[in-house]
Amino acid sequence: MKKSGASQGQSASELISKRIAGLGDWRGETLGRMRTIIKQADPDVVEEWKWRGTPVWSHDGIICTGESYKKVVKLTFAKGAALKDPARLFNSSLDGNVRRAIDIHEGEEIDESAFKALVRQAVALNSSGKSKPSKKAKS
Repeated sequence: MKKSGASQGQSASELISKRIAGLGDWRGETLGRMRTIIKQADPDVVEEWKWRGTPVWSHDGIICTGESYKKVVKLTFAKGAALKDPARLFNSSLDGNVRRAIDIHEGEEIDESAFKALVRQAVALNSSGKSKPSKKAKS
């Protein structure tokens, strides 16, 4: 697993696990559940720790970030405006040209299959955005 933006020798994955455990309430459970669904949707996802402590999931670019606030867990898709969202999961940051977010409040459930579809679309969009395949061998 690639280390990116990690601090003090801890991998981004370890830092994300600490954040989830540190929340210790419904927000930690929600962020942990969404993390699991992201990994199920894209087994090759790279976990990153950016911007002084934001969990980020990437694959050929950012898929989404996972932030926790007092009353909401927010998953912001970097290119959400370009994704089809037939289940209408996006319920925040709807007025922007690029990003879209899903705010999850305490007790709310997310349609897992619809969320996985968004993650897979984001990966496909990121992968298609490459102008030309790299000549370097992929490791």
